[in-house]
Amino acid sequence: MLRVLCLLRPWRPLWARGCASDGAAAASEIQVRALAGPDQGITEILMNRPRARNALGNVFVSELLETLAQLREDRQVRVLLFRSGVKGVFCAGADLKEREQMSEAEVGVFVQRLRGLMNDIASSAIMGLIETTRGLLPGAGGTQRLPRCLGVALAKELIFTGRRLSGTEAHALGLVNHAVAQNEEGDAAYHRARALAQEILPQAPIAVRLGKVAIDRGMEVDIASGMAIEGMCYAQNIPTRDRLEGMAAFREKRPPTFVGE
Repeated sequence: MLRVLCLLRPWRPLWARGCASDGAAAASEIQVRALAGPDQGITEILMNRPRARNALGNVFVSELLETLAQLREDRQVRVLLFRSGVKGVFCAGADLKEREQMSEAEVGVFVQRLRGLMNDIASSAIMGLIETTRGLLPGAGGTQRLPRCLGVALAKELIFTGRRLSGTEAHALGLVNHAVAQNEEGDAAYHRARALAQEILPQAPIAVRLGKVAIDRGMEVDIASGMAIEGMCYAQNIPTRDRLEGMAAFREKRPPTFVGE
């Protein structure tokens, strides 16, 4: 079992909101906690809608979009982790009970917002598979991201059959990066994710951000255009203090200290 020592701050919502998708005026469905001590710079988003197994309801999606928008402007956040406050569940996918009560127009608006959310967190391929088991076409990007991950033939097989995959199966297909054996506390995946976050944390934040842009945008175009995107991202990194610090640290044979400038 991987144990990590860190200082924790309380969970908190990033806004004042009293409603919840379950109809209860209780805790927010999306909460945020910034880690402290050696893990300062890692921020966790807690998905906490237990009665619906963290299904993607209207308020849930609204709170998550608002949270991401605010965190995007926070320069103290270097790595973002999503975790579940519901034991044994990460996210059940679409809230079909709630969607059943929507008009066609409301469904269209909601799915468009959901698609934007999935663009931010890039995880709709798995969620999209779940919908086909209930007679729905994946509408949040699953038909587009899955073939880009696995190829057209396998993507069609999984979407047409609505097959459920275990973590081990998803890992074997290359759909997820890591699969870990569960521990007694039921949070082995969280500890693996946080260990990965700790690897990313000391890296130069501007270079990491620009690398993400280059990869994400480059995958949408041909390789020549992708190389041009990489060139533009590289040019933006050249005048940064962090690049000079990295070169100096390499020359002086010491660990670099990056400040995000």
